[in-house]
Amino acid sequence: MGVGESAVAFARLCIESEVRGTAAPAMPTEGFGDPRGVFVTINEFPSEDLRGCIGYPYPVMPLGDAVDSSARSACHDPRFPDLSPGELDKVVVEVTVLTVPDEMEYDDPRSLPGMVHIGEDGLIIEFKGRRGLLLPQVPVEWGWDAETFLRHLSMKAGLPPDAWTWEGTRIWRFGGEVFSETSPCGEIVKREI
Repeated sequence: MGVGESAVAFARLCIESEVRGTAAPAMPTEGFGDPRGVFVTINEFPSEDLRGCIGYPYPVMPLGDAVDSSARSACHDPRFPDLSPGELDKVVVEVTVLTVPDEMEYDDPRSLPGMVHIGEDGLIIEFKGRRGLLLPQVPVEWGWDAETFLRHLSMKAGLPPDAWTWEGTRIWRFGGEVFSETSPCGEIVKREI
């Protein structure tokens, strides 16, 4: 089992531990000591409706600690009620392991849509302390083009849809590998975005 598959299995154990109030699982060792950015997503099955998604865009801690913290926090995503024990066999777990975000350089914000690669780039926006992030798989799942992606990114930060065009707005891009259960507690696969 590779690091991505192990990350999903470990995230599932952390989620079950958090929801049931049981002892923390043993952390995998191989490949989990390097600092990495990561997001853990919990989706309802089979609808694939979002149930929780929390993570770290920057490599601020070892991968194992980032998966553990993100998985536990995703159970309490403030957009939803806390995940309950009765939901554990009705959700699938997904882990996105990120590359380090790189700030995009441009002279004219109207050139930004042409610089964004749908299915490859996740984006972070920042304007006067407000920040928003969307993972690389989000525009693919919703069928967005690059400009629609930027508009939703702006709104994710609590800004108007055109904030990506404003002077002083900063945008970063990052890549990610997505690993997911195919069914609750089922086979873990690398997802093509």
